[in-house]
Amino acid sequence: MNTNNESSLENSSLIYDITKFTHLDYPEHLAAIIWFSGCNMRCDYCYNKDIVFAKNGSITLREALDFLRSRIGLLDGVVLSGGEATAYNLVEFCQTIKNMGFAIKLDTNGTYSNNFKQLLDLHLLDYVALDYKAPKEKFTQITHSRKYDEFSKTLDLLLTSDIHFEVRTTLHADLLTPHDINAIIDDLVQRGYDKSYYIQEFLETETNIADLKKASSSFDRAALNNALDIIWR
Repeated sequence: MNTNNESSLENSSLIYDITKFTHLDYPEHLAAIIWFSGCNMRCDYCYNKDIVFAKNGSITLREALDFLRSRIGLLDGVVLSGGEATAYNLVEFCQTIKNMGFAIKLDTNGTYSNNFKQLLDLHLLDYVALDYKAPKEKFTQITHSRKYDEFSKTLDLLLTSDIHFEVRTTLHADLLTPHDINAIIDDLVQRGYDKSYYIQEFLETETNIADLKKASSSFDRAALNNALDIIWR
């Protein structure tokens, strides 16, 4: 990226925080996590409450790039997370990261399909973790948004690409039942998804958007459709 393009990033304080090192968030990579401020969803179980409601970040894109330059040779990947990273046009940012030699993983809710398609078409992503929040009939209840159709477009884009990706769902048993998870599995199978499906169990934290506690309902894993390989996290 040339100097003029980099100067356009200097005052863009979109980043809430940076996790300088992780070996858990990007499969088979040592990575840093860039946490983008703000989100268009308000998922009840979300523990990134401060990031979701942040109006602005405290770190500019330029500062993040300077940090990553200092990690060349020490890390091999960068995770873009949030909040929702694809709320922003990150083409220049990702091009610069790729030029440094890093692989890029994106964590996304899939609801900015146009921005996502740009990144995909330009081959700026190496791995995507897509959150399938809930089946269509419960999507608004869980996310407090009406963005299922946008999410659906992003899922279809991934399914017709050759990129490595995973689909995952966060499970709070008071919010999603085995019937709901089976509806997600059925939809994935009908679309042609044949990879592992990851279910992340809700962890009670000090703060989440709806102040949820441990589920009062039990979840019957034996009732789940075995059409996909389910991996519990």
